[in-house]
Amino acid sequence: MKKLITTLVIVAVLAVIFFVLGPFYVLDEGQMAVITRFGKIVDVDEEAGLSFKMPIIDNVVKYPRKLLSWDGDAQRIPTKENQFIWVDATARWRISDAKKFYETVNTIQGGLARLNDILDSTIRTVISENYLNEAVRSSNQINSIHIEEDVGNIEDLEDKETLRSLTATDSKQQEISIGREGLSNRMLAQAKDLTMIYGIELEDIIIRQIRYSDDLTESVYTRMIKERNQIAEAYRSFGRGQLASWQGRTDNDKMTILSQAYAESEKIKGGADAEAARIYADAYSEDPEFFKLWTLLESYKLTLPGIDKVFSSDLDYFDYLYSVENDN
Repeated sequence: MKKLITTLVIVAVLAVIFFVLGPFYVLDEGQMAVITRFGKIVDVDEEAGLSFKMPIIDNVVKYPRKLLSWDGDAQRIPTKENQFIWVDATARWRISDAKKFYETVNTIQGGLARLNDILDSTIRTVISENYLNEAVRSSNQINSIHIEEDVGNIEDLEDKETLRSLTATDSKQQEISIGREGLSNRMLAQAKDLTMIYGIELEDIIIRQIRYSDDLTESVYTRMIKERNQIAEAYRSFGRGQLASWQGRTDNDKMTILSQAYAESEKIKGGADAEAARIYADAYSEDPEFFKLWTLLESYKLTLPGIDKVFSSDLDYFDYLYSVENDN
């Protein structure tokens, strides 16, 4: 009896020690595990739940089965025409083979380091093999865009259409055959084969952002300024044309008004002269001698102040000045 109790106690102690040493491990949903014994892989567990392992000698390395993200640093890369751009890319990946992953990179950080090498190199290679347009555009839709300036403040429809035709611009860019999405697919195809040997499966590679370098940005700004200057010059040219047109209309209106005014004034003068002639005729018929005297006196007012010398007074013009009756 005593031996039995001793045996049971020993068994109980061993059982406690066994459970304390941790013979079980738990895998959550979305996890998988590599079980190693003395550094050698003995099993790969992908089932969620409670599982058994040999305590002390077995080691459980857990990995996530979900999609993981890779965010690389922006790289300054030359395109095929040697235009430098900053490329910022991201990628999604998962561990497809836990055994390979453990044998080659061991940890998530190790996997990210390997991805840094592969993806940075792949992105640089693909970008440098293609032209700038292929990297910054995904389609040729820009070539179908027709841009018209807002000229709503002009009331005349004909002038509005003229100005709109002067300022309209058609975006004509070099046609692309691959595009940004196509470049991303090429990067994925090249990098995928390289990552599989590490037990890594790439889901996609996305060019998140492309930013021009300073020298290229300056070139783009210069081109934009040139385009806006061309539109501004179109406005100025249209304005000068409108000014000339209005000045021409104003001059024509002025000449018309002056001509009409002159004709009206001549008509009034003619009527006044006729009226004056009538009055003179009536006055002459009333007293011809007085009328003759009056007209001569008016003439003397105009002529005599300008005469310095008179050599003879025998002229009929001076009859009223030097007549015998006047001398008396």
